[in-house]
Amino acid sequence: MDVTACLKTLLLAIRRYKHNKAPPNASQLQKQIEELSVVKCSRVLCSGQVLPSECLSGLLEVAGDPNTSPGLTGTVLVLLAQLASDDESREALHSSYGVVGLLAAIVHGNRASPEEPIVLQCLQVLQRLTYNERILPCVSHIDELLSFLMLNIQSEGDDVTKACLGLMANLCRHNQSVQTQVKGQSNIKAFYRALINFLGHSCLTVVVFALSILSSLTLNEEVGQKLFNAKNIHQTFQLIFNITVNGDGTMTRNYAVDLLVDLLENPKIADYLTKYKHLPECLTEVVGLLYGKDPDTAVKVLELLVSLCSVPALRGLVCETVFRPPALRLQPGAQGGARGRGPEPSLALLRWATGPVQGPEACSLLALSLLAELFEEAIDSSLCVSARSFGELLLPDVRVLLQAPDLGGGDALLKRHCVRAARAFDLLLVLCRDDFLKTLVSQHVSSDLCTAQVELLLSHSQDIFSSTCSSSASQLSQMSSETILKTLELMSQLKEQVENMEAGFYRILQDQRVVPSLSLALTSADRERVHLALRVLFKAAPLPDFPTVILGESVAADNAYRQREAELVAQGGTALEARVHAGKAFASPRPASPAHRDIDSLIEKLQNGMELQEQMKDVHMSEIIDVYEQKISALASKEGRLQDLLEAKALALSQADRLIAQYRSQRAQAEAEARKLASLLKETERRKEELQTERGDLLVEVERLKTDSQQLLQHNGRLQAVSDEHQSLKGTYNHLLSRYNKTEGMLKELQAAHISLTQQAEGLKKSVEGLRLQQERLCAEVEQKEQLVAALEATVQEKHATIGGLQLEVDRHVEQARETEECMSVLRKELSKTEHARKEAIIKVSSLELQKAQLEAKLQKKEEELNTHTQMIAMIHSLSSGKLKSDTTANLSL
Repeated sequence: MDVTACLKTLLLAIRRYKHNKAPPNASQLQKQIEELSVVKCSRVLCSGQVLPSECLSGLLEVAGDPNTSPGLTGTVLVLLAQLASDDESREALHSSYGVVGLLAAIVHGNRASPEEPIVLQCLQVLQRLTYNERILPCVSHIDELLSFLMLNIQSEGDDVTKACLGLMANLCRHNQSVQTQVKGQSNIKAFYRALINFLGHSCLTVVVFALSILSSLTLNEEVGQKLFNAKNIHQTFQLIFNITVNGDGTMTRNYAVDLLVDLLENPKIADYLTKYKHLPECLTEVVGLLYGKDPDTAVKVLELLVSLCSVPALRGLVCETVFRPPALRLQPGAQGGARGRGPEPSLALLRWATGPVQGPEACSLLALSLLAELFEEAIDSSLCVSARSFGELLLPDVRVLLQAPDLGGGDALLKRHCVRAARAFDLLLVLCRDDFLKTLVSQHVSSDLCTAQVELLLSHSQDIFSSTCSSSASQLSQMSSETILKTLELMSQLKEQVENMEAGFYRILQDQRVVPSLSLALTSADRERVHLALRVLFKAAPLPDFPTVILGESVAADNAYRQREAELVAQGGTALEARVHAGKAFASPRPASPAHRDIDSLIEKLQNGMELQEQMKDVHMSEIIDVYEQKISALASKEGRLQDLLEAKALALSQADRLIAQYRSQRAQAEAEARKLASLLKETERRKEELQTERGDLLVEVERLKTDSQQLLQHNGRLQAVSDEHQSLKGTYNHLLSRYNKTEGMLKELQAAHISLTQQAEGLKKSVEGLRLQQERLCAEVEQKEQLVAALEATVQEKHATIGGLQLEVDRHVEQARETEECMSVLRKELSKTEHARKEAIIKVSSLELQKAQLEAKLQKKEEELNTHTQMIAMIHSLSSGKLKSDTTANLSL
């Protein structure tokens, strides 16, 4: 079915259910929701359009109604869980619909029965919605939700407790207000004890959840210092690396990696990790996961590696693990399965970094960031040679990333390309810090490639600036400007090594279309972006044709635009006329444009329509007004933005006139210089004739020097033979030295393997002793169970005796049933008479319907008689054994 048709049918079912909450309407609505879940239209439902927004708002209203059946609410929750699996849809649910507060209200309404399936379903959806999302303290029912979670975490229910732990871990992570609220509870000490008890749980997911909550709440307190001290932290490291490598489910791996990332933010724990003796082996295993794993696993692995690179003492170890020469990892004495697993980690990292633009975006971005960190560490270190050899493999694929994609996918594809190109330029700028790698970059990055990249982004930036001022377009313009400036910085680095790069660089700097990108970067809140813009501006400002005035006007316009946006946000609760008046008052005085007149007329029509339809009380009028209110405010902002751009264009035209006059004066100077060059050419010709005479004398001297050179060549040949013999001896020495180094490395690895196997043998001995004790305990439990079985057999014999007495009671009740049957025969005769009288009454009612006004009193009396007979029929039905059930139903229907 078409998505639009499915949404229309769903909206009709929602309205029908709201009007009449009968079971048929509820089942029809549930069926429509299930069909919508099959269509998988997550992006459509959260796109912000009117029809999907009405459908989703209606579904949330139905789910939030306490009188809604659990089955229907569960179906809505299944749809919400499907929406929460998509990042963009999850963000829309947070920002536009307040789903967290609604689900918290459902949990609060069912707090008395936490074992209900709907509670577990709500908690699971909440866990998906709140993962990596910061929940504001103003969310409704958040206090009750936290109290519910703390209470049930201290209970014994496995499924509910596990869901509560995951949700609490999400709410406490990076949320100071929630942490303060939890710490202020009266039962916080008991809550801490329950979490500490979970650290010994058999399920690793529960252990990771408990550790995550404890790290968020107690890391900088006395309890956290005892839990995460130097004695216990190594067990936590081993647990996290085991889950990451061996896997206990995707969710458990994600939370384990997040836990380690959060712990690394503490300098003391980061120092503990640098001293962890198994860290090199764990890193080798983790890096080996980059080959042959799904994108979700690769994202978490890359996120972990990037976080490790943020610690200076660990970045070198990560770099060594990735860039280590292959011979040191593939020797016969190497232990573990990861070292022989797939190709080199650097090649797997290259595969994730240079995937197609339509592929998993997070993998590519994290891989490029990780490569930039690793090359920054490898330059000027002992791994520089390995990094340089890997750079030769990397640069051709990075060049492919910078090529313009097929933009048939619209702004979304251009946005992906901008982000990836920006990360690729960051990597290239890091490579340019090394002379050898800079030479390689200059061989693969041409002037045409950089110019085409800038031209593509400039052309689309002009379309974005002139078309809309939406949030999506604003993000795209920010990304385009950042990528343009990074391209210019790379061109500045390579302008002396690459042909035509300098000319293209200065030509782009004098293009007026670069001004908006510089303006956006200079007025950005990101300090790195501001520094980048200042570096480009420092190179562009001395140029004679650089549009300095236009840049100043554009910066002023951007600042004014940001101020106007802040004012509009501050005035979010004011009336529609006040918003439009604010947009008009901000712009400079000018005649009313056609678009402005259309807006005013639209406002007037809306006002008149609201006055005329005030008595109709249309429930959707407020929603329509909200939509138009947002569109009108966006148009007002767009109009002011376009006016600023027009003023900038006017300044550009005036500057162009000045440039034309300057060009004419320069042309006159060029003609004068040409005449001067002509006179110099004549002088050069005369000088040339003099040099020809001198050349003849030099040729004689050259002939004499040729004979001398032949003698020198013969002597040089003898020296070359001696040099070749020396080189062969030097090669033999180097070969023997490399064999010695390899043998020494194999010896060290064999010694390490021997130590590891000894430790494993001791661990196995301890395990055998523990299993023996467990067997003795189980034997004692078996004896207790046998005694319990004997007691139960005695109880069964007593029950058999009780059943015999109950059988006699049943026989007595059968005799009473026979007497009741005789009474029923008498009542059947009375029933036939009553049925005959009822039919006559119905015939009279149908014939006298036109005279209803005159015979109303008589009809009321007949209805009372009919009610009396109906009660008698109900009495007969209750006494019957079911034989007259169908007859009674038929009479009632008549």
